[in-house]
Amino acid sequence: TEVTEKLEEVVMIWIKQIRQVLVESEQMRREADDIGPSAELEHWKTRMSSFNSLLDEIKSSRVKKIISILQAARSKTLKQWKELDGNITNAANEAKDNVRYLYTLDKFFGPLAKASPVTMMEHVPSLMNTVCMIYTTSQYYNTSECMTSLLLKITNQMINTCKTYLCEG
Repeated sequence: TEVTEKLEEVVMIWIKQIRQVLVESEQMRREADDIGPSAELEHWKTRMSSFNSLLDEIKSSRVKKIISILQAARSKTLKQWKELDGNITNAANEAKDNVRYLYTLDKFFGPLAKASPVTMMEHVPSLMNTVCMIYTTSQYYNTSECMTSLLLKITNQMINTCKTYLCEG
């Protein structure tokens, strides 16, 4: 029982740390007003990397051994642990899915940033069709918040491209 108590203390520390990571990941992002859509992809890539690292740690043999000892001891901390494990897995899946969908837009980011306003407009219909496809097929990215954030960044990039064009001309 002494060993079980020590292991429960360790798991409770992990639970607290994981909850902190989850809370921080759900907080509002503070971004510059003029940031473009490639920042959205970078955000989700960073988030995917963080959650995948956390998943790798949770699935490590060291953690599995501790959890199996607590299972044998019928520890009450396991209910919280299983819930958090599911939350981490879901967050990792969301980030992976969002990265996959946002990569379909990546081919538009260059022309959006470097083209003239006239040539940029040639890419807008395809870009919007791809955004629509993401909205209709993505399991996670089809929320109002995600779409608003993405469309705002696309608009910012278009405005920046036009400003640059006007200043150079």
